[in-house]
Amino acid sequence: MLPVLFFLYASLVNDVRSLLAHHDFAAADRLVRTYEAEAGGTPEAAAALSWLARAALDAHEYDRADSYVSETRRLTDQILRTSKLDSDPWLPIALGAAIEVRAQALAARGARSEAVLYLRQQYKLLGATSIGERIQKNLNLLDLEGKPGPPIQSPDLIANTPPTPTPAALRGHPVLLFFWAHWCPDCKAEVPILADLRRIYAPKGLVLIGPTRLYGYAANGDPATPAEEKQYIEKVRREFYAVLSGMPVPLDAANFRRYGASTTPTLVLLDGNGIVRYYHPGAVSEAELAAHIQAVLPH
Repeated sequence: MLPVLFFLYASLVNDVRSLLAHHDFAAADRLVRTYEAEAGGTPEAAAALSWLARAALDAHEYDRADSYVSETRRLTDQILRTSKLDSDPWLPIALGAAIEVRAQALAARGARSEAVLYLRQQYKLLGATSIGERIQKNLNLLDLEGKPGPPIQSPDLIANTPPTPTPAALRGHPVLLFFWAHWCPDCKAEVPILADLRRIYAPKGLVLIGPTRLYGYAANGDPATPAEEKQYIEKVRREFYAVLSGMPVPLDAANFRRYGASTTPTLVLLDGNGIVRYYHPGAVSEAELAAHIQAVLPH
């Protein structure tokens, strides 16, 4: 019977997300309960619960969000007693979202310090796993602005890009970090915005740096060796990022971990003293970026 149930509910998470997008919270909840009653506590059920938690957070229903977080954590903890975190693609999604919602609900209630402490505890436990960057991203959202930005490492560079400036060379210059990935359509959409901003503000001191990293695959998601993937990144850069020629492209996953760049693009703006003044996971408009850049330009 289980194969039939899994076939019937193959799109559980998508169906829950669709119902939530139409603000039908009750129907989404019923769907998850029906699935759990018939199929049990699967990783996909945990992921669906985590989407209910996100929807409750977005609706500012923090008690309800916490309740769904608790359910998600109980289920993921139960599964992780006999499985590894990345044994099923739904598990890291569910656990990462539960941690994120819990922290954001705390912060929204005014318990920012408690949220930061919670995220630090979770990073200590899970920072070396596949959700470490996501936890760091949420920690940075609450705690990074106003603090020195971690230095960008550049043990490897994409071909035909300049070396990454040293911290000494960057002193006095505002720096815009553009974390991007070869597979990321939103990153490509950000390129003309960044090119325009660089044209306007580079003469006034702005430095643009575009860290990227290896993901273990290349075109069409096909597995790739580091050398093969690096060649593919170079091809993508030439095709989609040519207008940003001259932008240093350090290649190192450690930069992504330190900045919590689990979302691409991630934009980070540092002032001339290396202090983070803006941290933004996801795409951003030219007007918003320009306003923040103008605020950190030398006067």
